Amino acid sequence: MRELFGIRDYRLIWTGQAVSNSGDALTNLALLLTTQRLTGSTAAVATTAIAIALPTLLFGFVAGAYVDRWNRKRVMIVSDLFRTSFVLAFLLVTTVDRMWVLYVVAFIQASLGTFFSPAKSAYLPRIVGPDHLMSANSVSQMTQIVFGLIGTAIAGVIAAFNDTLALAYIIDAATFLVSLAAISLVRTDASPQRTADVETTILADIGVGLRVLSESRLLRGVLLGAGVMMLGLGAVNVLLVPLIVDDLMVPETWFAGFEGAQVVSMIAASAITASLAKRFGTTNLIVAGVVGISISVAAMSTVQAPWQMVVILFLVGWAIAPLQASAATLVQTEVDDSVRGRTGSALNTVLTGANVVSMAFAGTLAAGIGVRNVFLVSGAIGIVAAGLAALMFTGAVPKADTMHLSSRPEPAVAPAE
Repeated sequence: MRELFGIRDYRLIWTGQAVSNSGDALTNLALLLTTQRLTGSTAAVATTAIAIALPTLLFGFVAGAYVDRWNRKRVMIVSDLFRTSFVLAFLLVTTVDRMWVLYVVAFIQASLGTFFSPAKSAYLPRIVGPDHLMSANSVSQMTQIVFGLIGTAIAGVIAAFNDTLALAYIIDAATFLVSLAAISLVRTDASPQRTADVETTILADIGVGLRVLSESRLLRGVLLGAGVMMLGLGAVNVLLVPLIVDDLMVPETWFAGFEGAQVVSMIAASAITASLAKRFGTTNLIVAGVVGISISVAAMSTVQAPWQMVVILFLVGWAIAPLQASAATLVQTEVDDSVRGRTGSALNTVLTGANVVSMAFAGTLAAGIGVRNVFLVSGAIGIVAAGLAALMFTGAVPKADTMHLSSRPEPAVAPAE
């Protein structure tokens, strides 16, 4: 960890991510609270949530293709610059008749974010080198958790002591400026390594990314393991609150304990993920993570007391962090720099689609077989996902497991302009 933060450009990227994660969480909650305060409508709150989530499905493939064409550092800077401007537009939403502004701007904000994330993911391997990549991804998971929680807490405090959420949007605008300033100081060359000078269409570029996913056994393993698992977990995300509130009759004050238990274990797991990967291998961590999450989800169907849910969510955190960091590292190391953006975006779009499909059918499933049985079915789907991933991984040796370099070569530095 000390060596990782000894890399100047990584410290700058990490600073940008930390403040950006807190700002994103701050605004996402502020938008939902603003919608609830102005409309009092569950449908309106759902519309806001959809406006935030939909761009990943609509533009994920396209954003990844452009990330592999454009300078990734500039993509991140421009994304932060535009989001700084748009987030201040939320200050205009003071009455219910201006809710359309909130929906439109929330959609635009999230759309710009679909470019930032794959650009950062594709840029990171060049900044830290292969020997520090797993550690960097583990720290990224930890940073997202901790600073996202901080942003959520700040939004809650602002909401508790103010009639409007205006301060939340002003703070978020400031976080984008800090992120922009930090990223602009990064020196590592951010131009993608194009494999040919032949001009291609965006659709052709997207097709290349999908082909890379389909031709690699390791990437197919990640896609099948995570994708099939999300077909079950999406429903769980929707039905967890009804299980806790309506079935267990647990007061809302318990939710802080539930979230805290998972956050603590995810932070602890993130701290040791790199060591675990070196000892057991990235593919084994992915399969073990899927199995751990699936068993834990199935166990939720038997919960009779809130403390049991705390224990289960604590165990889920130990499985999620290594799974996410290992999957990210595998994708980053198995593909060439020239297709890294579109491959990562394609994978993320497929996973988001599986999650949305599962959420869409959650209510119908619960009505048909009961909430607790949905958790059992989800766990079973997860076990199938782990089996499919293990089958794909058999006989394949990830590059991430063979990159044990004794020293990190100096990253390429862009020439002075």
